[in-house]
Amino acid sequence: MGDAPATVSKRWSHVIGVDDAPFSKEYRGNVLVVGVAMAGARVDGVLSSHVRRDGRNAADALVQMILPSQFYAHLHAILLQGIALAGFNVVDIHQLSQALDRPVLVMARHAPDMNAVKKALLLRVRGGKAKWKLIEKAGPMERVGNVFVQRAGLTLDEAGALLQTFSTHGNVPEPLRLAHLIAGGVTTGRSRGRA
Repeated sequence: MGDAPATVSKRWSHVIGVDDAPFSKEYRGNVLVVGVAMAGARVDGVLSSHVRRDGRNAADALVQMILPSQFYAHLHAILLQGIALAGFNVVDIHQLSQALDRPVLVMARHAPDMNAVKKALLLRVRGGKAKWKLIEKAGPMERVGNVFVQRAGLTLDEAGALLQTFSTHGNVPEPLRLAHLIAGGVTTGRSRGRA
């Protein structure tokens, strides 16, 4: 047997997982976003920012949160739990990847109903047409093991290797699981639900 492809042998040791905090259906302000920086199995630190509910500032807010941080220099990738934060504040993953000069991997437990997403955006969300274009630009959801991904700046094999490295307690990578727990605990006083 030959050597493993170079795309799979890349070392994924330093990543930041980002998730948003829970909010009520009626809420219309800024929503807390938490980033958990990990070096292998070790938590290196926590970052936070805010994005507007159903707004358009997700990618910019993440750049402003990550770029000046002490974690950026060693960062290999950014992980997102879904392509939108705070409702329909859709992340332009290619813009984010380019601005940070790092790969971005979006993960979902289940393949979303894209027709329902498109319908909701176009009928109920201000600027929905532009947001739908960002989702299309991100590319189709691709199955990797038991989850689905969208990606910018990395191959499907690299995405699989990254997920395998950080998914130590189930299908959700540990940085995303922790970001989910922290965001929920800080906002509601206790963490609950699955990441």
